[in-house]
Amino acid sequence: MASAAEQMASNMSWSAFGKATELRQRIWFTLGLLIIYRIGTYIPVPGIDPVELQAFFDQAAAGLGGVLNMFTGGALSRMGVFALGIMPYISASIIVQLMTAMVPALEQLKKEGEQGRKKINQYTRYGTVLLATAQAYGLAVSMESGGLATDPGWFFRIACVITLVGGTMFLMWLGEQITNRGIGNGISLIIFVGIIAEIPAALAQFFETGRSGALTTPAILGVIAMLIATLFFVVFMERSLRKIHIQYPRRQVGMKVYDGGSSHLPIKVNPAGVIPAIFASSLLLLPTTLTTFGGAEGSGPVMGWILANFGPGQPLYLLFFASMIIFFTYFYTLNVSFKVEDVADNLKNQNGFIPGIRPGARTAEYLEYVVRRILVLGSGYLALVCLMPEIVRTNLAITAYFGGTSILIIVSVGMDTVQQIQSHLLAHQYEGLLEKSQLRGRKSGAKKPRKGPARR
Repeated sequence: MASAAEQMASNMSWSAFGKATELRQRIWFTLGLLIIYRIGTYIPVPGIDPVELQAFFDQAAAGLGGVLNMFTGGALSRMGVFALGIMPYISASIIVQLMTAMVPALEQLKKEGEQGRKKINQYTRYGTVLLATAQAYGLAVSMESGGLATDPGWFFRIACVITLVGGTMFLMWLGEQITNRGIGNGISLIIFVGIIAEIPAALAQFFETGRSGALTTPAILGVIAMLIATLFFVVFMERSLRKIHIQYPRRQVGMKVYDGGSSHLPIKVNPAGVIPAIFASSLLLLPTTLTTFGGAEGSGPVMGWILANFGPGQPLYLLFFASMIIFFTYFYTLNVSFKVEDVADNLKNQNGFIPGIRPGARTAEYLEYVVRRILVLGSGYLALVCLMPEIVRTNLAITAYFGGTSILIIVSVGMDTVQQIQSHLLAHQYEGLLEKSQLRGRKSGAKKPRKGPARR
């Protein structure tokens, strides 16, 4: 028999959506901020030669420049004010979360609740400013050495740094506003919209290569079949769950004894979502962002070796990418998205228990045992989805928008956004039921007024 929540979800319709005023406001607010983001990708940084920039990206679209351009929503190919994208913020978040797990002072700060969380977010913002400044300066110097600046010099460097750092901080603010006042997942939605907006142009370029003879018809059909199969596989794996049976004991209220209920604790095969792929991509792009425009010749032997061996499709690139995906899947799941100690404490406080497992520490150990084994499949699935299309894409020299990371981001963020909207609709329906029950109570009270004592 379906639960009350499932029955309410099945009754959702456009009429119910039309009555959810707050949800509509959140959606319009989110769309407005995302439109502002897309406009910003077309506002150029001052002092850039557009002809040389276009020529450079025509050559780099299938390599590292295409991967960087994908994560910035096309802003890098146009050298817009959002050319750094949201990657400095993601890199700072990685560093702060790793330090929180290793530094006792930061770990204690995290346990202080809301105030500690605000302090950690403040450290993340400071780290974002530092990383964005370093990347912007390196990008300005690289553009000068690559011949993309119309008037090289310190004025160009300062203007470029101020513009790019300001754009990144504004993007970070947009993401926080979407998370708090919109429909949630602000940072992921920014990356999602950037990829979606550039897909039509990527498809046109892909079919143009087939028309010109650069790709054969079987290759084009094979790529399309691979993309469709990857899409269905990601949807299937993202909806896969491992349900742990939870039992609630009998309870006595006065003279009545209520039977204990039972439910399930769902654990996704991939509890971390798209975060490990974004984190791993951010780490791979961090050292090479500084030398993309200057090339390997002017970046020294060390950075030249990194550019040669950590480019898309290279063995070291694939090995490091897979290792980082597996590491961040375990790290983010056990430290952020599914903390077994917190789940065990919540079950204990609600008088729930897993049959055959004692509440408290034993439950936490059992949950960690289960989660670690589920993550073997989850991390392997993420690595496979991100690497296999990447190998095919690199060998055929097609755009980065057809890679596994972009497909994973589109599917995962799209499903999370739909779930957020459904949660808001369910909350609206619950509020409507409560208001109706209160009105019924008032009307029933008005129909049967209390009679006073009869006078004689």
